[in-house]
Amino acid sequence: MCPQPERDHALHPGGPRHAARGRNWSGPFRKTPGRLIGMALIRTYQLTLSGFVGNSCRHLPTCSEYGFEAIARHGLWSGGWLTLFRVVRCGPGGTHGFDPVPEALAPRQHWYTPWRYWRKEVSGP
Repeated sequence: MCPQPERDHALHPGGPRHAARGRNWSGPFRKTPGRLIGMALIRTYQLTLSGFVGNSCRHLPTCSEYGFEAIARHGLWSGGWLTLFRVVRCGPGGTHGFDPVPEALAPRQHWYTPWRYWRKEVSGP
């Protein structure tokens, strides 16, 4: 029997387990009811209404992909606010281009100050 080659962990920092699931982040994923409901709502939109709305998103990833990932990473409340403000930024006169979901929320973004999710803030060292 031939030995299996080792996967390149530099390409998938979370290891082969996370890469096999198709996720693009290596952080933990907690299956909370809010996350599951929010992700189900966005997935339902993607499968039903998204085809009728058309390809009008000016960002990459699209707004529904952004929302799915934001809720999966940050939970229903924080991810929901991030998604709402992203959809508003996508409207006429808004921004365009590459706009990924932040890895972690900025220290000043709290659950009780949802207006601070409006602006993209980079956290980290």
